[in-house]
Amino acid sequence: MDNLNLIPPAIIESIENWLEIKAATSTLASNTRVAYHNDVTDFFIFLSEHHNEITQLSTVEKLKISDIRAWQAKLRNMNSGARSNARKLSSLKSYIRWLAKHRGFDATHILSIKSPKFSNKLPRPLEPMEAKAVLSECESTSTEPWVIARDSAVLILLYGCGLRISEALDIRTKDIPLGNSMRVTGKGGKVRVVPVLKIAQNAVRHYVELCPFQLSANDEIFRGVRGKPLSPKIIQNKMKLVRNLLGLPASATPHALRHSFATHLLSNGGDLRTIQELLGHASLSTTQIYTAVDSVRLMEVYSKTHPQA
Repeated sequence: MDNLNLIPPAIIESIENWLEIKAATSTLASNTRVAYHNDVTDFFIFLSEHHNEITQLSTVEKLKISDIRAWQAKLRNMNSGARSNARKLSSLKSYIRWLAKHRGFDATHILSIKSPKFSNKLPRPLEPMEAKAVLSECESTSTEPWVIARDSAVLILLYGCGLRISEALDIRTKDIPLGNSMRVTGKGGKVRVVPVLKIAQNAVRHYVELCPFQLSANDEIFRGVRGKPLSPKIIQNKMKLVRNLLGLPASATPHALRHSFATHLLSNGGDLRTIQELLGHASLSTTQIYTAVDSVRLMEVYSKTHPQA
């Protein structure tokens, strides 16, 4: 984080205390904690620059709606999307709510600020043949057999098991060999059991056999070329390379394979409740978006193939 010198130690300490309490009272994933920290510190860096003076805790008690508006305007000028800005504002309001209660001041005017509106875009899954082509083309993108096996295994886990990329990269040596099912810890620490197809079991086993690094029981199995835990960015870049080779749209990302898993299950008769469990969605409403995706795909097929369309 740049310009942390613009935030006094008292505010840094208060942010850490807020995060500690938040982690103690709810399941807070490490990535979420980092996002909260970054969102709030970014605001205080902005505030110090905006007022041309170091922001103090006493200043926070006197925050104006115009300060928040100016921050949001700067984010928009930096091409930060409405969804991202809404999350940042939510993080800040959570911190302000805690601080107001802790220090005994009224922050109603700040907490009443409405979040930016954004539309939920429909996921854009790949067609079944496109997904299969991605898995096949992956083999031509490296000269190192163990790297090919690694990337193939990760992509198969995304499409074949519906895992998030972070969930796939969290598989440990102690989880190997994969059986017909595995326990996955998803967002918010929610644990679910997902079936593992034979093709996924075999892909992971093949990678582990070729992996050149010695790993302990609690080490993540997927490693970078220098032996460190594999970064999601590597898989994202591999997917970008593959989609360019295949002429697929920019929406063909690793997460699109997870979308494809859900959409193809639904298209073949899978019920929403089961898909919800497999994806690890806390709310059925999140899963229901795939019914809209499936309807859109059906209409596209109808428009292209029906003689009267």
